[in-house]
Amino acid sequence: MSTSPLPPDDDLSRIEISNPATSAAGLGGVITSFKHALTEMGVRRSLRTLTSINQKDGYDCQSCAWPDPDGSRHVAEFCENGAKATAWEATTRRATPELFARYSIAELAAMSDHALGELGRLTHPMLLRSDATHYESISWDDAFALIASELNALESPDEAIFYTSGRTSNEAAFLYQLFVRQFGTNNLPDCSNMCHESSGTALMETIGVGKGTVTLEDFDEAQAIFIAGQNPGTNHPRMLSTL
Repeated sequence: MSTSPLPPDDDLSRIEISNPATSAAGLGGVITSFKHALTEMGVRRSLRTLTSINQKDGYDCQSCAWPDPDGSRHVAEFCENGAKATAWEATTRRATPELFARYSIAELAAMSDHALGELGRLTHPMLLRSDATHYESISWDDAFALIASELNALESPDEAIFYTSGRTSNEAAFLYQLFVRQFGTNNLPDCSNMCHESSGTALMETIGVGKGTVTLEDFDEAQAIFIAGQNPGTNHPRMLSTL
């Protein structure tokens, strides 16, 4: 018995066929990045922020570990994903205590991840008390005291796990891991551990190495490069620089 790959109620009339894009970088990529940034940061903030990413007198993009070139750098040293991540972090939207007083836990849980992110940056430490229906704001002193009491109540530092996102800046992640190790544990997974654990295990079992076996220098010796299932202009800035 054969089955249709699409549900019968799908409206196929909305599918559009067009010529493929000829590039994913250059001026087109810069324009697309600025369009997204403008919705989050405005004109002046976007120009000041995006022209400082990965510059010698600027800051490292938090989207990936793109190695900074020693020589001259372009005015736009970032990919579209990097620009989007930076704009999302530098957004002018603010998630204030008044917002959390308006939305209950049930209402927040019903929102998509994107909708939650669009609420803006947190302005205060937030606490959810037992049996409460809303988050409430507390002072930084109270927040640190609460965290300290929980950590000090553990029988061993290894009972704690300190997770950090890949979107964390290098500086913040460095200070965070110093604190964790001073506390007495190395239970410090990040999103890279979790994202690449399955692929690393599979690679170890098949080829004996848990990561890619090529280096960027290999591209200089290659006579043909085939890219499948990727968009270097949007998602792979290190490869794009070499290409």
